[in-house]
Amino acid sequence: MLIGLLTAIAASICYGTGSVLQAVGSRRAARMSPAAAGVTQHGGPNLTSTAKAAMTWEFIVGTILDFVGFGLGALAARLLPLFLSQTVISANLVITAVLSVKMLGIRLTRKEWTSIGVVCAALVLLATAAGHEGGHYAPAATHWWLLGVTALIIVGGTVAVRFLGARAAILAGLLSGLAFGALGVGVRILNGVEPFSFTALLSDPALYAIVLAGVGGMYLHTVALQIGSVNGATAALVVGETVLPGAIGVLWLGDASRPGLAWLAVLGFVLAVTGAVAVAWYGNHEGAEADTPAEPVPVA
Repeated sequence: MLIGLLTAIAASICYGTGSVLQAVGSRRAARMSPAAAGVTQHGGPNLTSTAKAAMTWEFIVGTILDFVGFGLGALAARLLPLFLSQTVISANLVITAVLSVKMLGIRLTRKEWTSIGVVCAALVLLATAAGHEGGHYAPAATHWWLLGVTALIIVGGTVAVRFLGARAAILAGLLSGLAFGALGVGVRILNGVEPFSFTALLSDPALYAIVLAGVGGMYLHTVALQIGSVNGATAALVVGETVLPGAIGVLWLGDASRPGLAWLAVLGFVLAVTGAVAVAWYGNHEGAEADTPAEPVPVA
């Protein structure tokens, strides 16, 4: 339990730091590009602009941190109940908010600091209440369903972003969170890990769901960072990657709290999600030029 918890915390730090660096890179690239050069007809960033944002050194370093966070998060998903591992990893919103003070020139209000404190307290409650993780087995149909739903999230999200344009920031963040949540579920039920079997691994649809969720989720998160507030996009991601995987872990994979502490786990879970959303809700910084794109449509 302790190793899994420390692993999830490390993943959270990597993800939070990576998000801020990616936001810095996206905004720097946006300031260096013509306002209309990288937008779709609906006002959102096109694939070219997103690719250009990904070529900045800040974005590259942030992406490397994301890959490290992915590895640590995958290990945490195998060691902890999903409602605990995903919630701890989702606390990267706190890291994002704190680092944005320095790197994006944002000043956090008292309400935001209070919300961050709520998230931290909720994580303590969850860690106290969490029991052992459930099993790793799921029927073959579940693996195929996971791949299908993941493809639907990524394809649907990409289409929605193109049509909604600059209004799609929160939706893109939410769908990227759902993709990363699917990734966590896929890692949990992946065949061929214990005991290791290369054949079983390659023949498991969950493996391809993991790859698709990782790549697609990264793309949607990048778009969300381009067209919206870094805290708002990350908070939407937190909700997506926490609620659904946590419910799946409890309802279908046997995750459970310690005897008699189910109420504490539920309270911690609700407070963590509520606190994360509150950070974004109170994070509408007027005049925070570094976090608000200078152009009407932020593109790279």
